[in-house]
Amino acid sequence: MRYIKINPSDNVAVALQDLRAGETVEGVVLGTDIPRGHKVVLRDLSAGEDVIKYGFPIGHVTRDAAAGTLVDHSCIKTNLEGLLDYRYDPSLVEIAPAAERRTFRGFRRADGQVGVRNQIWILPTVGCVNGIAEKIAERFRSEVAGRMGSVDAIVAFPHNYGCSQLGGDHENTRTILADMVHHPNAGGVLVISLGCENNQLDAFRELVGPVDPARVRMYVSQKVEDEVEYGLRQLRDIFAVVSKDEREDVPVSELRVGLKCGGSDGLSGITANPLLGVFSDWIVSQGGTTVLTEVPEMFGAETLLMNRCQDTATFEKTVGLINDFKEYFIRQGMPVYENPSPGNKAGGISTLEEKSLGCTQKCGKSIVRGVLRYGERLSVKGLNLLSAPGNDLVASTALGASGCQLVLFTTGRGTPFGSFVPTMKIATNTALATAKPGWIDFNAGVLAEDAPMAEVSARFIDAVLAAASGAPVRTEQNGYRELAIFKTGVTL
Repeated sequence: MRYIKINPSDNVAVALQDLRAGETVEGVVLGTDIPRGHKVVLRDLSAGEDVIKYGFPIGHVTRDAAAGTLVDHSCIKTNLEGLLDYRYDPSLVEIAPAAERRTFRGFRRADGQVGVRNQIWILPTVGCVNGIAEKIAERFRSEVAGRMGSVDAIVAFPHNYGCSQLGGDHENTRTILADMVHHPNAGGVLVISLGCENNQLDAFRELVGPVDPARVRMYVSQKVEDEVEYGLRQLRDIFAVVSKDEREDVPVSELRVGLKCGGSDGLSGITANPLLGVFSDWIVSQGGTTVLTEVPEMFGAETLLMNRCQDTATFEKTVGLINDFKEYFIRQGMPVYENPSPGNKAGGISTLEEKSLGCTQKCGKSIVRGVLRYGERLSVKGLNLLSAPGNDLVASTALGASGCQLVLFTTGRGTPFGSFVPTMKIATNTALATAKPGWIDFNAGVLAEDAPMAEVSARFIDAVLAAASGAPVRTEQNGYRELAIFKTGVTL
């Protein structure tokens, strides 16, 4: 298969391989070369006429476009503008419970949560103690090398915040760090404060709430004589408890999986994102949870999500999710639809509508059961929507903070980063998977090479359950674990 016409009503087809002038696509002779992932016009279009892909307009051509020629960002303009009024027109698909119930090997926590990793995390309350946190982590890893027991990793998570922040930014920092203290992938947590920062430790303790003191310790560096030695003593106590934890069989209904894409290309909405959609519906059929975020990359496809909301209240929350982000752009004096990125355009994505229609395929067909504010933790099983920007690391951090134990990340261009939870990379095309085996965990590009979705999705499910059971993903093998917190306002 060299090209695909995704929907019968489309007036463009997408090249699955590089196409050459003179080849025939849907009976049309190509007048130009068409790179992989890019669009070819199937009939003559007049300036101002809509380009149809996925069965929906993705913008309009700004000049006449002849059949058999390339249409891309240079001649397509978005149809989107400003705030919109929305109407709830429900179109709900119930996902039937799975006949076969699957399990994975996880760590059951005292609060009922399940971790897919058993790690010890070192969290600075403020960027001023990043160096202390990293030094303690490095020294303690050396100290326990060769006798880690069931501890998967000992990781410090430096960040730039915790002081000189006001209002929402200050609360975002506190909330994300508090979420991490309660995350089930952390068997133990050491919180390190400086002492004079805005994010005062006593107030932070109150926000965190009750914890197991054998597993969670906190201290103020300015109040101890040797902050590194003091921290090491706390870690030894935590390690003695966490290293005895054991994996056990856990139903997939306890899995909470984040859905994310980045460095997308023209095949994202054809291979990897639909694969995640099938997987998301499968998780829901198992009684589990998936979370879709990247609100600015829902613009143009938001009504599809709104009409999948379980009821009017959920619909209204989704409207708020979308309009709050649009108003954020407007307050900053920025264009609401400043997307796609240069890499997206090079890969064949021309407008935000096109990007969004591909992006939202990651959540399959399930009913939207919950809508989360930034930093809010999951409370409802099934498909949830989460408020966070499109930025890869900020959004992936938000998914982890909501309670997702791992993130599935599709990419057509490739990216090496990892968030604070296992971040599994899925390639949209075989060329990327071949070129970057150190980045990519799974190749969905075979779907563009006639591999059956049922066969690929079965292999993918097995791969995700293996990762949930402890098999390290590429980001973990590379030691790439990072943290990014959403910042919107003034820094003092």
